[in-house]
Parts: sequence; C-alpha cells; structure tokens
Amino acid sequence: MAVAPGAFFVVWDKEGRVIKVEAVVIRERVETVIDAVESEAGHVGVTVLEAVGHGRQRGITHEYRGRVFESRFLPKALLIFVVEDARAEAVVEAIADAARSGNPAGDGLVWTSPIQDVTHNRTGARLEEVEAR
Repeated sequence: MAVAPGAFFVVWDKEGRVIKVEAVVIRERVETVIDAVESEAGHVGVTVLEAVGHGRQRGITHEYRGRVFESRFLPKALLIFVVEDARAEAVVEAIADAARSGNPAGDGLVWTSPIQDVTHNRTGARLEEVEAR
C-alpha cells in the first residue's frame, strides 16, 4: 500500500492490511505530534478529538484566591491515524517521540488496532473496491 504525498486517503496493499494508530496526548503537543508524523513517517491525514482524562497523576491541584481546587480530569486530545501496516511502527515512534514532554507523568499513550470493512460514507463503496479500480 502507498500513500501519495499530501493525500488524505489510504491505498490498500495487496493484503489489505490497514492499522488504526490512536494516541492520547496533551493538547499543547497536538501540532508538534502531527508535524512529526508527517515529516518523520510520511503520513498525512489525522482525526483530532478533544478529550479529558487522567492517568497515574490523577489530575492536578491548584490554588486560586486562597482556595484549593482539584482538577481530576485534564484536557487531552485523541489523535487517530489510519495507516498502512508497513508504516504503523514509524507513526507510533514519531508520536511517542513528539509527545514526550520531559515530565514524569501525563504525556499520554499510543496504541494500534487492525481495521477492516472500511466503507466510504458518500458512495457506500468499500475501500478495497474503490482502490482496486
């Protein structure tokens, strides 16, 4: 499978293996992560969702006007990339490197899942059928 430079679609290889790479990152690192994936892994195209959550750090405590507030859920972003199998490892490495802030916790996670049965919303055609033409 190959992805044309600047393209926002996936061209299936003969085996049809496509991987979904998902990453939860701090919001301040979203642009950095996307730029790293484009430049280091050569993949263009991402879905970004706003999210809140916490991991081991269990939120933060801050003081405002003499009162202590606990923010259990922190602002995050969920990035979703659909990539060819051969490119998935490079995308994961680019995300992990770019998302790393140097703090002891809170940089997020990245994971992969195989996907299948992709259908275009506009035409109703399966991706394998469209790309085979």
